[in-house]
Amino acid sequence: MIQTIRNAWRVPELKKKMLFTIMALLIFRLGSAIPVPYIDGQALQQYMNSQTGILGLMNAMSGSAFSMATVFALSIQPYINSSIIIQLLTVAIPALERLAREGGEEGRKKIASITRYTTVAIALLQGFGYYTLVNSYGLVNGGSLPGFWVGLVIVLSFTAGSAFLMWLGEQITEFGIGNGISIILFAGIVSRFPQMVTDSINGVNIWREVQSGNVTLEKLQATGLYNAETAQAYLDRALHPAMIPVILLGMLALVVFIVYINNAERRIPVQYAKRVVGRKMYGGQSTHIPMKVSMAGVMPIIFAQSIASLPATVCGFMGITKASPGFGGGLMKVFDTAAPFYSILYFLLIVGFSYFYSTMAFNPVEVANNLKKNGGFIPGLRPGKPTCDFLMKVLNKITMFGALYLSVIAIAPIITGNLVGYQSLAIGGTSVIIVVGVALETVKQMEAQMLMRHYKGFLE
Repeated sequence: MIQTIRNAWRVPELKKKMLFTIMALLIFRLGSAIPVPYIDGQALQQYMNSQTGILGLMNAMSGSAFSMATVFALSIQPYINSSIIIQLLTVAIPALERLAREGGEEGRKKIASITRYTTVAIALLQGFGYYTLVNSYGLVNGGSLPGFWVGLVIVLSFTAGSAFLMWLGEQITEFGIGNGISIILFAGIVSRFPQMVTDSINGVNIWREVQSGNVTLEKLQATGLYNAETAQAYLDRALHPAMIPVILLGMLALVVFIVYINNAERRIPVQYAKRVVGRKMYGGQSTHIPMKVSMAGVMPIIFAQSIASLPATVCGFMGITKASPGFGGGLMKVFDTAAPFYSILYFLLIVGFSYFYSTMAFNPVEVANNLKKNGGFIPGLRPGKPTCDFLMKVLNKITMFGALYLSVIAIAPIITGNLVGYQSLAIGGTSVIIVVGVALETVKQMEAQMLMRHYKGFLE
């Protein structure tokens, strides 16, 4: 990976794209430090730092911007949710499906425009939810200004920040390196790594204080700074010192496993028949169709996390906690990131989105028809429907293995975190999966662009 980046830096075109990407990420990090007016950021950050559930996960995905109530607090989550909704509606609504399949470049532009408008609408809803959250804890201070004006400024600030990130991601995709939305998500998570190290050290200190008896649930509540829920969340951050090397080894093994599976592929042999055109003979060569095991990349995990956390996100924005009575409190307990139901739903959603994206990335009918038109065939199979059925069978097997792979590595940190009593491990596991996946995809795009430039120079 390092060698690829060094080689890309020597290419003038790729160097410009890399510099553009770096400048865009600097703008992203700058916006992540600009606070929204009328919100007590310090008190909010103190509250968010004690959260390890869905609010902690959203904070990790936004690069701590969520806990500081900055302009980019919502990050790119509204765009991700909008993409999920539009892509699902494309399958369900025939008009959108025709627009996506037969509309060509103009159709893709219309779909992108619909996605943008949906992003703004979702950002408005999430911004209002965020305002409701901070207002319910008394963290909004507008002075003598009317409450409506204060709320309007806060909601529009969050919405504008999310819309700007959407535009910035599109600019990175067009003029920079890699997928802009994934790169922004990658940068937000990576910026949290020093904080994760600090949290681990603080977790060891909390464990030592608990073992010495200096810190208990009752003593925390007696200080008046914690209620029952936040005091318990503080104690859940305790980490046994012996678990640190285990966690590091586990993360390293996870990275190695992700890289290994990401490069794995099933190669289906293809033979092209010989044909004579004029005085020349074409065809007769052997090749293969590469079918990647992890064809969908990290998108199933990103989308599954967004959908699985949606109910708890709505409740969290409404100021509902696990200690709240009634339906809301029960919903927060069920959809907590450490709850069994959340893990099962997360698992099933990853499997479902893996199949959804695999069928979008690889169409067996189209591949079989292209082979037939070009005189190609899979040895032992007749062209046409038998070839299509075989490709569909192989695709289903590979997708199932890839879906199980993604599900296991996403669920394993959650299970481990429950066993060792350190809930932040679940958030760290999801972050590692996304970071490694985005890094590998970006490096492959850089290699493809360098290869294309090499062939272009050879032909010229």
